[in-house]
Amino acid sequence: MKGELLLLSGVIFVLQVVCACPEKCLCHSSSSSVDCSQQGLAEIPSGLPPQTLTLHLQDNQIHQLPTFAFRSVPQLTSLNLCNNSLSNLAPGAFHGLQHLQVLNLTQNSLHSLESRLFHSLPHLRELDLSSNNISHLPISLGQRWENLTIFAVQQNQLQQLDRAFLESMPSVKLLFLKENLWKCNCHLLSLKLWLEKFIYKGGIMDSVICASPDTWKGKDLLKIPLELYQPCPLPFPGLQASQLQPLGSAHWPVPSPPESDSAGEPEHAEYELKPKPRPANLRHATATVIITGVVCGIVCLMMLVATIYGCTYAAIAAQYDGDPLAQTEEPTKTEGKELLDSSPA
Repeated sequence: MKGELLLLSGVIFVLQVVCACPEKCLCHSSSSSVDCSQQGLAEIPSGLPPQTLTLHLQDNQIHQLPTFAFRSVPQLTSLNLCNNSLSNLAPGAFHGLQHLQVLNLTQNSLHSLESRLFHSLPHLRELDLSSNNISHLPISLGQRWENLTIFAVQQNQLQQLDRAFLESMPSVKLLFLKENLWKCNCHLLSLKLWLEKFIYKGGIMDSVICASPDTWKGKDLLKIPLELYQPCPLPFPGLQASQLQPLGSAHWPVPSPPESDSAGEPEHAEYELKPKPRPANLRHATATVIITGVVCGIVCLMMLVATIYGCTYAAIAAQYDGDPLAQTEEPTKTEGKELLDSSPA
C-alpha cells in the first residue's frame, strides 16, 4: 500500500513538473509553446515546461541574460526576445540550447556581443539583431554557423564588416544590412566583392548605403565603380590585381598603404575613395575637337560660296558669249533672201 502511494505521489510530481506553467505566461501543450509576452517581466520566468519548443518573451523589460538562462528548456527551437531592454548578454547565456533554430534579438539596447556568445547554437538558422546599437561584430562570432540561412543586422551602428565573418555563414541566403553607418573606404572593398559574389550565386540582400565620407554619402556601395578602388591594397591574400578589374580594363598597380604619421604607433592606413578626376588631356582633346569642328564648318561654308560664285559666273559668261553669234546669223539670212529676190525669174 505504501509503495502504491509513493508511486502515485511520484507520478503526480512528474505531472506537475511537466504540466506546470509560470505565472503570467500562457502555455499551449498542443504546440509546445509558451507565451510570456507583454507581461512586464524583468527576468526569465522560472518553472518553464521542459518540453517547450517555442518561447515568446517579447515586449518585456528584461535587461540581461545570465549564464545558462534557458537551462530549463533544452528542447527549445525558437526564442523571441524582441523589444526588451537587453544590454548585457553573458557569454554562456544560450548554453544548452543545442536545438535552437530561430533567435530574435531585435529592438534591444545591445552595443557589443561577446565573441563566443553563439558558439553553443550549432543548428541556428535565423538570427535577427536588427534595431540595436551594435558597432562591431567579432570575426569569431559566427563560428559554427554552417546552417544559418537568414542574418539581419540592419539599423545598427556598423561601419564595416569583415570578410571572415561573412564567410562563417556559407549557407546564408537572406542578408539584411541597410541603415547602418557604413564608411565606404578601402575597408569595405572586401565587403563589396563578397556581396557581388553573394548576389551572383543567388543570394538576396537589401542594400549597403554609404554614410561617409561625404563624397559617397547616400550612395549604394555596390554601385560605386570598382575602378575607384584602385588606390586600395588588395583585400584577400593571393588575390591578383587583375581580378578586381572589369573585363577589358588595363592593368593598374596597387600601391602599398603609406606609413602612419604617428611615430612608434603604426596604424592601418585609412583610404577614402574619391571620384576619378577628369584627365587634363581629355579636356584638351575636347577643346581641339570643338575648334576643329568650327574650322571645318567655316571651310565648308567658303567652299559652298565659291561653288555658287563659280556657277553664277559660268552662266553669265555663257549667256554673254551666245548673243554675238545670234547677231551674225541674222545678216547672213537677210543677204541670202536678197540674192533670191534679185535672181531672174
